[in-house]
Amino acid sequence: MRKTCTLIAIALLLAACGHQESATQNQNDVSFESKLEQQLLDAKPGSVIDIPAGHYSLKRGLSLRTNGVTIRGTGMDKTVLSFKGQVVGPEGLLVNADDFTIENLAIEDTMGDALKINQGKNITIHGVRIEWTDGPKTTNGAYGLYPVKTQNVLVEDSVVIGASDAGIYVGQSNNIVVRRNRAEQNVAGVEIENSVNADVYDNTATKNTGGILVFNMPNLSQEGHATRVFHNKVFDNNTGNFARKGAAVASVPAGSGIVVNSNDKVEIFDNDIADNQTASIIISSYFSTNYYNTSGVAADYNPYPKSIYVYGNRITGGGDSPDGLKLKTLKTAVYGLTGKFPDVIWDGYADPKDLVDGLPPSGDRICIQDVNGVLNIDGPHSYKNPSTDTKPYQCTLPKLPPVVLNPEPKV
Repeated sequence: MRKTCTLIAIALLLAACGHQESATQNQNDVSFESKLEQQLLDAKPGSVIDIPAGHYSLKRGLSLRTNGVTIRGTGMDKTVLSFKGQVVGPEGLLVNADDFTIENLAIEDTMGDALKINQGKNITIHGVRIEWTDGPKTTNGAYGLYPVKTQNVLVEDSVVIGASDAGIYVGQSNNIVVRRNRAEQNVAGVEIENSVNADVYDNTATKNTGGILVFNMPNLSQEGHATRVFHNKVFDNNTGNFARKGAAVASVPAGSGIVVNSNDKVEIFDNDIADNQTASIIISSYFSTNYYNTSGVAADYNPYPKSIYVYGNRITGGGDSPDGLKLKTLKTAVYGLTGKFPDVIWDGYADPKDLVDGLPPSGDRICIQDVNGVLNIDGPHSYKNPSTDTKPYQCTLPKLPPVVLNPEPKV
């Protein structure tokens, strides 16, 4: 009896200690959150906000509106801002400022976008981890790293996991470098949308629905062109599409390696692309997205991909189990039950105003080299007359110049 009483007393004491520790942690989180909010509010140009190592729970989204501020942690696995209990948002951190740097920390489980940077110049994102820790879910935030309407953007050495739209998204921006990042278990690993002059290189995109996307959507502030996608590892992007209904990326088939949609002057070279079950490279138009705005499409919008140059990639596997009944049926019809799609699929939409003898002008052509086949799926006629003829793609295009950030961010 005495032994039993002693054990009960110990259990009660441990429970009391646990409750006390939990209450102390909650108080510490509230104190930290208030202090960080005040630091962001009081920041002046040149301010550096250092966040020490620790796991901090926040309930409210953060914002910064001062130019020239740096937010710095001690490492992407050491300084963790968790928004798992977020009640006010929707972003984790919203920045409306120029000359902004964020580095060496993590943002987890935000209600909406994790890090949104709106209308800023000279942006550096370095060594940041964004993650929704329960894995791919439609209820996850849409965007991980999300610079939009920005100029001179560097995103490097970062990790994004679990975004329900795009892990790393740069939209309606100019002069962009996205390098040495890892994007995993997002709908789109990396997406460049309606942006001008972007270099995407030395990244790893795996276990997403689509690895790397270069899109040009209607009714946005600018059209995109001039993107180089090179020296990336794009493999095993076969996660089922978990985007919200109506999102542009909801149409991306699982098993897509690199996808170009309605964009111009895109150069894809020196990538290692493997085991993406629908296709290694997809070139398509707006008409294949099944994405329609209720307000209609601007009259001057160009829905056709032009000046696409694919060469010098190392492609293995893939194309053996395409997503969706239509693509499965097409694969079987053209290549048989045990066959697979070739390395490149084009949806077959071309601007009819530009065609001469079935081909666009030389500067607007789709040029493809060093691949194991190309399939024109004849999207305009619902796949009725697919073609495996590669002659239309036997051409070259002028190579795009490297992107130079001005000024070059310093980390």
